[in-house]
Amino acid sequence: MTMGLQEKYRKTVVPALMKSLGVTNPMRVPRLIKVSVNMGFNSTVDKDSIKAITEDLARITGQLPVITKARKSISNFKLRQGMPVGAKVTLRGGRMFDFLERLIHATLPRIRDFRGLPVTGFDGRGSYTFGLREQTIFPEIDPDSVKRVQGMDITIVTTAKEDREARELLAQLGLPFAKAERS
Repeated sequence: MTMGLQEKYRKTVVPALMKSLGVTNPMRVPRLIKVSVNMGFNSTVDKDSIKAITEDLARITGQLPVITKARKSISNFKLRQGMPVGAKVTLRGGRMFDFLERLIHATLPRIRDFRGLPVTGFDGRGSYTFGLREQTIFPEIDPDSVKRVQGMDITIVTTAKEDREARELLAQLGLPFAKAERS
């Protein structure tokens, strides 16, 4: 039987990070805090599409999403205060590790011409954000039943103090980063 991502973190990633980062205390090793999945949509989306998008997000993450609403009105975007503008899910603990495992082993390999995740998505404080163009790459979604193709942003928040530590942690967990091109 294969090792789950949470077990892999405990048994192989923590010792490897302790060695590579020069840390003696295992509690000092960076760890995952949460994964946030966000789907934004524009003001022209009708209620049926919003329902379909939230159902897709719930199927992908295994958790019911929260509808985010506009905080203020912006006339240029035909946006009124209180209008739905997106759906988001925050995953922690076991669900977070299950989602990441499915993302790494089942979803990312299904992307056509995939060359790795961009290394530019780190924010300087140990968090990593990347976008996916469509929800149909997830095995949980039936491409024939999708009414509207929708992209999403995925943010992985870690306890790492700097980008180097966060990248090392995510690479050890199996996130496929793109090779840096030299010119």
